[in-house]
Amino acid sequence: MSGPRKLVIVESPTKVKSIAQYLGEGYEVQASVGHIRDLVEPKNLPPELKKGSLGKFSVDVENGFAPYYVVSPEKKKTVAELKKALANADELYLATDEDREGEAIAWHLLEVLKPKVPVRRMVFHEITKEAIEHARDNTRDIDEALVDAQETRRILDRLYGYEVSPVLWRKVGPGLSAGRVQSAATRLVVERERERLAFTAASYWDLNATLADAASGADAQSFAARLVRVNGDRIATGRDFDESGQLKSKASMLTEPQAHALAAALKDPSVGIQVANVESKPYTRRPAAPFTTSTLQQEAARKLRFSARQTMSVAQSLYENGYITYMRTDSPSLSQQALNAARTQATSLYGAETVPDKPRLYSGKGKNAQEAHEAIRPAGETFRTPSQVASVLRGNDFKLYELIWKRTVASQMADAKGSTASVTITAGPTPVEGLTASTIAEFSASGTVITFRGFMLAYEESVDEERNASNEPTESKLPPLTTGQSLRAVDVEAAGHETSPPPRYTEASLVKTLDELGIGRPSTYASIISTIIDRGYVTPRGQALVPNWIAFSVIRLLEEFFSELVNYEFTAELENDLDKIAGGEEDRVDWLNGFYFGNDDHRGLRDVIDNLGDIDAKAINSIPLSDTITLRIGKYGPYLEVAEDDEVDLATGEVKTPRRVNIPPELAPDELTLAKAEELINAPVVVDRIIGVNPENGKNVVAKDGRFGPYVTELDPELTAEQEAEAAAALLAAAALLVEPPATATTAKAGAAAKKTVAKKPAAKKAPAKAAAVKPRTASLFKSMDLAAIDIETALRLLSLPRAVGDDPETSEPITAQNGKFGPYLKKGTDTRSLENEDLIFEIDLPGALELFAQPKYGARRASSALKDFEEPDPESGKAIKIKDGRFGAYVTDGVTNATIPKAESIEEIDFDRAVQLLADKRAKGPAKPRTTTKRAAATTTRKAPARKAAPKK
Repeated sequence: MSGPRKLVIVESPTKVKSIAQYLGEGYEVQASVGHIRDLVEPKNLPPELKKGSLGKFSVDVENGFAPYYVVSPEKKKTVAELKKALANADELYLATDEDREGEAIAWHLLEVLKPKVPVRRMVFHEITKEAIEHARDNTRDIDEALVDAQETRRILDRLYGYEVSPVLWRKVGPGLSAGRVQSAATRLVVERERERLAFTAASYWDLNATLADAASGADAQSFAARLVRVNGDRIATGRDFDESGQLKSKASMLTEPQAHALAAALKDPSVGIQVANVESKPYTRRPAAPFTTSTLQQEAARKLRFSARQTMSVAQSLYENGYITYMRTDSPSLSQQALNAARTQATSLYGAETVPDKPRLYSGKGKNAQEAHEAIRPAGETFRTPSQVASVLRGNDFKLYELIWKRTVASQMADAKGSTASVTITAGPTPVEGLTASTIAEFSASGTVITFRGFMLAYEESVDEERNASNEPTESKLPPLTTGQSLRAVDVEAAGHETSPPPRYTEASLVKTLDELGIGRPSTYASIISTIIDRGYVTPRGQALVPNWIAFSVIRLLEEFFSELVNYEFTAELENDLDKIAGGEEDRVDWLNGFYFGNDDHRGLRDVIDNLGDIDAKAINSIPLSDTITLRIGKYGPYLEVAEDDEVDLATGEVKTPRRVNIPPELAPDELTLAKAEELINAPVVVDRIIGVNPENGKNVVAKDGRFGPYVTELDPELTAEQEAEAAAALLAAAALLVEPPATATTAKAGAAAKKTVAKKPAAKKAPAKAAAVKPRTASLFKSMDLAAIDIETALRLLSLPRAVGDDPETSEPITAQNGKFGPYLKKGTDTRSLENEDLIFEIDLPGALELFAQPKYGARRASSALKDFEEPDPESGKAIKIKDGRFGAYVTDGVTNATIPKAESIEEIDFDRAVQLLADKRAKGPAKPRTTTKRAAATTTRKAPARKAAPKK
């Protein structure tokens, strides 16, 4: 290429093609594929640096918190390609995302590539021709304050995790982790479950009546009304009870007999029922603001059942392909361009009367202006309608785009208007058993009629579940009613109710709470929720997030010994401080010094760690349920420990080991009441059952229920009393030969003879040290088998595994069928093939096995082996795409590339577009990072604060 050549570096490979076509000739666009370097793991530091704070954190806390960065091993090839491209360029444009993370990526590129040509920082919030050209013509320098803020956050998280996590390993369990936002999010979920554990339901009664005009016939319009007062006293509803089930207001409670008696009395046609009052008020409802990252995650969870991770993944794809603006934003504001586009589109689609005279302006929480970009909206000066993109966007991409389009257009439309009528109705007086001889009941009814739908023509916002409360009034119509009008009871029904515990968090409500508390950043919520699920702290159950017992131990330890770190206000304040650093109002080093070493406002993390004192691990992992029952969170899961009445064995004086009862893994914490615990303790104990004798070796075949499930094993039969006596005599005789009696004439002669006899015998071979501890044969039961019904024939077949299927006629290698850690499989030498189910271990024959081995191990094996097939081929490889079940869970494959399906996504949610995206992301990442490496990572640098010059090579 002749003439000037400019190199443009973006983050994602998906952006390359779009941006290149907008920039045209003279520009080469390449991708860094995210970060090219990060803090090195301390174990991978050069030997001479593995000392002091640098050796502990890869951050020199004693010298300005200077971090030690290395180029990631998997990014060496990317860096080499970028350097090669830069060598032929006369200008460098760093076009990474415009948030903290993107700014830091641009800075790292600058530090590693060390360009000798002019460098320009190019930022845009949508990938359209106009936006790219505007960004090209309006470049700036790297924002050092934004880089400082991102680096501070990275160092903060490293210090937090590396100091606190080891405490969890020692006192709770290995593999656990603590994190600034992760721990706060886990605490929220645990606290909600504690509320559910402490909750006591309260019962209350009221009446539901169906009423109609008394003068009209059977075809008269009826309406529903609810009892609100009896003899002037307000009747209690769910809101009148506290968490312990006690009435907390002056409302009166109807008993069940009273409610039924009142209902029966009001059904009497002679009882007068009339309208006491009719009140009408205007109804107005405003549209919701355009989407921010947080509100998009919430609404996608409610309306589309997307996980936070899935929402961000789909949004990333839409952004990179030019359909929406940047999806990481705290601001609900729209640009003038977007305001004009939304108003024009609403006018053309829904009519001029649906658009107000002036544009609607929305403002956020006033967070860091550097990151308060435009709201998430359709890209471009003219929005593409869902019908216009339906041919190119499918599946989840289309669903999310449609949601964003509707919300954006609706945000610029007029309020919905109507009227809400509230009607008070009296019935009686009438005698009611259990109440008074002249009981007067008061009912209430309401109806909302929307006369002008406005924004509701385009979109309505969803709401989260609320406990014991009603949601936004829905549209419902009452018949024309006037004060004094006589009514008749079509039906009156006594209704019993029970208060509900606070609902568990869903991803949507957890994101909403984190955002309201100011904890973390919306752009990180998806990864935070994924982390607490992957770590085993939380398990999704439908839409609900259920904490596991291990989370209770972790949060209890953090609350007792690191209270400030899991304090919501303190955690939110950290975010505000990072915003101040990003705005240039706070110095990075000063702030880190205060956080780690302490200041006048709070203790430093280092001081907390150094003065933890003794932590009673047993107490941290124990929850008393009663005087004799304690819940323990152990290494292998939770169990109940039951203290027996006679803790000391009277015969031996030894303290008995408390009885342990496993807790079913599917039992949620709030379901473990004292009654449930006693039920588990009193349940029949599964004892070992001898199901027969192996005729080949005479050993008993025993069915057992172990920690990892039911299994069968072989055990030596117990000796009879006579056999035990003979064995004991033999042992005593043998021991007598080893003890020499006192020397006498007789014993000396006998002893000499005995020694002579022993000497003549050949020396016995020394038995192996562990010969007596031969491990018995065991075999797990198949999932389809019942421990109580297993018979001797089936048990012997299980114990005989692996089963010989036959020999390969070409190689003569034996083929065996067996069960393994990751399921049933065939083995031939070192080659293996998975079987679809355990029954095939006994059923598959040699031809069937040979057919399996004839097919590729990874790839399109058999249509029946895939969990899901897609009709269209992958657009890049041209190969068929399938979803399969592998050793580490379900994955998408085209026979060449395998991409693991995130845990937060279900197989049913994965459509063709999502499968293509997962494969593309996997290809972009390159080969997996090796587990161990002996070579030092390239481009190793230490960054010294506050100067931002390239640090000397180490």
